Amino acid sequence: MARDGLSRRRLLSLPALAVAASGRAARTQEAGASSNSVRVVLDTDTYNEIDDQFAVAYALLSREAMTVEAIYAAPFLNARSKSAGDGMEKSYAEILRVLEALGESRRDFVYRGSKSFLPGAGRPVDSPAARDLIRRAMAPSEERLHVVAVGAPTNVASAVLMEPRLKERITVVWLGGQPYDSPSAREFNLQQDPHASRVMFDTGIRLVNIPTRTVSDALAITTPELERAIRGKSRIGDYLYEIFVEYERQHHKDPSKPWSKVIWDIAAVAWIVNPEWVPTTMVPSPILTAELTWRRAPDRHGVRVATRVDRDAVFADLFAKLTRAG
Repeated sequence: MARDGLSRRRLLSLPALAVAASGRAARTQEAGASSNSVRVVLDTDTYNEIDDQFAVAYALLSREAMTVEAIYAAPFLNARSKSAGDGMEKSYAEILRVLEALGESRRDFVYRGSKSFLPGAGRPVDSPAARDLIRRAMAPSEERLHVVAVGAPTNVASAVLMEPRLKERITVVWLGGQPYDSPSAREFNLQQDPHASRVMFDTGIRLVNIPTRTVSDALAITTPELERAIRGKSRIGDYLYEIFVEYERQHHKDPSKPWSKVIWDIAAVAWIVNPEWVPTTMVPSPILTAELTWRRAPDRHGVRVATRVDRDAVFADLFAKLTRAG
């Protein structure tokens, strides 16, 4: 088991966790690291819409806070894909396009993920991404590996089911679901693969959960803001601006009304960069029911859940890094 700032006994003790260090110090404790930089892998359904591309760029440009060791393509199924596997392949191709826009020549750290969602409870889907996660996390290291997951957690859950010891070696920062007092837990990432989502809450993984409604939905931005902030500043900035404008063209049907787009997934990266921008609280892990609602279970292990996002601080940091990328 990797050395870390919180022993397993303390992880299971909510009173102890409630008084654990907060902010950047807490993130460093989670990592088991002596500095602010942590080991990270990204798990992303990058072609699902346009926020993942921002998140991938943000992570790779945040070298002061993290070392991105690998990127995994996650499956998704919506109007932009014919199947979960097709969504994964399109995400894989989109990751490579983002890397090209970043001027990143390496491709050997990008892995294809699951071609389907979990077919049932406890039934993993093997993939190069799941295998790499196991290999990377189980390799000798004093630092805990952070998995920043911003899609259906199929790859991550599969890896944990294939190698249960993995949960002692990783911290998962997952953007998915709704706040635990909501009447429904339904949200795109969670409901795409409910079996994988339950693994996040049921197996004792060290989890930082970032809900969408009332938390990451604060990260809305408009075309004029992006035009001023990132257009013409760098190649990657221009790429992100162009896909944002194209997305608006497809979805903004009434130009007489205002329009903005939430860039959901940068919230997960922002927690790594500066946890004070995405404050969290420790609570008992809820139970995800068959109806995709939350049921409280006070005696369960703890999970850390985000309560809000400092929208302006996150975008200011992202824009500065996209500008410096030029």
